[in-house]
Amino acid sequence: MDGAVLHAIFDVAAWLSAAAAGWWLTRVAHVSFPKQSTEWSYVAALAFGAGLGAYLFGSLNLWLSGMPGLARSVEGALAGGIVAVELYKWQHSIVLRTGARFALPLAIGIAVGRIGCYAAGLDDFTYGTPTALPWGHDFGDGILRHPVQLYESLAMAAFALLYVVAVLRGNVTIIANGFYLALLVYGLQRFAWEFLKPYGPVIGPLTLFHLLSLAITVYALAMLATAPEPKVLHERATA
Repeated sequence: MDGAVLHAIFDVAAWLSAAAAGWWLTRVAHVSFPKQSTEWSYVAALAFGAGLGAYLFGSLNLWLSGMPGLARSVEGALAGGIVAVELYKWQHSIVLRTGARFALPLAIGIAVGRIGCYAAGLDDFTYGTPTALPWGHDFGDGILRHPVQLYESLAMAAFALLYVVAVLRGNVTIIANGFYLALLVYGLQRFAWEFLKPYGPVIGPLTLFHLLSLAITVYALAMLATAPEPKVLHERATA
């Protein structure tokens, strides 16, 4: 099957699995999250920021790597969505933290979506640098490369598993701050894998996505450091 088709299939699977994770949290695990905005203007700001960030940073990375064209970036979407939401909250004087329920959907969506990037091959430009390690993968040019897409997928799947265990144990700190923990894990692991990608550097050996990873990590740490004391949020249905 064509790589682009496989990528599209996994993109849809990522969205569906993220939605299923959100449904499971509220309908099966009966997790009660902190209040968050559900207004259409909030959702619109999030969608606009994520879409703009995805194409802006994805395409800019191509240009910095000496390649023409348009590209999307998961990390760019995260960065754009964060900026858009924080600006929206600032403009509307919203002090509540609004991301708690997105922790598991984010991790699951990335874990599934990155498999599509792996399946897409060289055209996706998310492959790793050459390696002699036994799990190196030939994406079609006869060179064994780091399957960095799978590294990222496994890292976020591991976070998702630990998050679910914490939620089922009623850990209110994890429930209240899960989104920022997911961002922290994502930023740190993505920063590490960027050293195994053939992207054009911006500052020294650091690429655009190194810098974005650092920004997301700093943001997550700042939000965790200033997190309010969590209340009892986890509730199980009773007969």
